[in-house]
Amino acid sequence: MYSINSMKKTSNWSLLVLLLVAMISSTSCVNTKNAVYFNNIQDTTLQSVKTDIESVIQPKDLLSISVSSLNPEATIIFNTPNVATTSASAATGTSNQMAGYLVNQDGNIQFPVLGNLVAAGLTKKQLSDDIAKRLLDKKLLIDPIVNVRFLNFKVTVLGEVARPTVVTVANEKISILEALGMAGDLTIYAKRDNVLLIREESGKKLVKRINLNSSETLNSPYYYLKTNDVVYAEPNNTKVSSASNTRQILPTVISGLSFMAIILTQVFK
Repeated sequence: MYSINSMKKTSNWSLLVLLLVAMISSTSCVNTKNAVYFNNIQDTTLQSVKTDIESVIQPKDLLSISVSSLNPEATIIFNTPNVATTSASAATGTSNQMAGYLVNQDGNIQFPVLGNLVAAGLTKKQLSDDIAKRLLDKKLLIDPIVNVRFLNFKVTVLGEVARPTVVTVANEKISILEALGMAGDLTIYAKRDNVLLIREESGKKLVKRINLNSSETLNSPYYYLKTNDVVYAEPNNTKVSSASNTRQILPTVISGLSFMAIILTQVFK
């Protein structure tokens, strides 16, 4: 037969367990299905996404332009960049010296001998073809080959990621998954079904919502990013509620801990 003290201890322990269960339950609000990438995909073979997506040159871009021809000596003058700049690498924390052609605010570059050339609004191929044609038309070079590359190809990843960062892309090709991986991946509080992509082209901003819960993203034209793209991961309702209610919850938690301390004191007397 239980004594009164034993009954009190049992009752106190039961109350303590209930309090712990309530506290644990209140923190278990994240939907695991929404926290998984491509949760609707099965074993399959998907058609490859078009990877030759051309980024359009914008004002303030830094370009590498190299020229070659049958006469190496004649090409020397066309391989003298007019801008030297320093770039910082977020991944390594180091600085690199880069020399190239800076697209000015009017969208032009100053190219040796040819002078002022329009670059903004063109793709790399369009610009290289234009320069090669001008060199050929003016009989400055024989069979010129022009190669244009971005020296500042970068994407920005912000929001609910482990390490918000600016990612420099040396090979000018990066998918949204690679960009998120370089930012430490999405946190558990990110809206995977509503990731925001902001892209600027021809003076206009394109805004696109991407659902990383769906396998359709793998075939999306926005799966591969362009230079200067911004990827923003929004916080889900759990994170928003947690942040907005912190001041209200904190006193309750402190009171609850104090109450638990009193119960433990009574139990172990």
